[in-house]
Amino acid sequence: MNSLERHAVALLASIYALRMAGLFLILPVFALYATGLEGHTPLLIGLAIGIYGLTQAILQIPFGMASDHVGRKPVIVVGLLIFAAGSVLAASASSLWMVIVGRAVQGAGAIPAAVMAMVADLTREQQRSKAMAAIGMTIGASFVLSLILGPVLDGLIGVPGIFWLTGVLALCAIGVVLFLVPTPVRIERDRSRNLREEFARILRDVQLL
Repeated sequence: MNSLERHAVALLASIYALRMAGLFLILPVFALYATGLEGHTPLLIGLAIGIYGLTQAILQIPFGMASDHVGRKPVIVVGLLIFAAGSVLAASASSLWMVIVGRAVQGAGAIPAAVMAMVADLTREQQRSKAMAAIGMTIGASFVLSLILGPVLDGLIGVPGIFWLTGVLALCAIGVVLFLVPTPVRIERDRSRNLREEFARILRDVQLL
């Protein structure tokens, strides 16, 4: 990869890692924290952990499609704002249900698809597999570091502090997106294709399955 590609991939990987840290940092400490919240049950504790991934999975494709129409950066910025709002909700929650709502809002800022699309926009086709591999390694590193740092941060600032921290980092990431990440050349997508037929074709693709 050339210097521009390395620069873009490193910045986008850091944004991706932040989103993953929002999921991973609380994994080793949340169950203990949640037992002190009003209305806790094992089912609700599991829901609070898992709902982040659920809302992110549901909204992944709509966010990706939106980035095709309005551009990558606006969608990523909006997603980070939603993520930050969810972090604030979870950090200030006094009941487990409020944490669940906050986690759902965090996940609703489903920017990974838009980030991956932007990686593709900013790299040449022959270098794209390297860029995707770098993103994948970043996700793995984020998971490992979060399992180590989660208990440390819990001891220093508590689980609400972790939520506040991820919210602040999301706002910092917006600055990275707006001022440091190169803006890709806008490619107008073919809007004449039938989306239902496109999804059906993808679901029949043996390699993807």
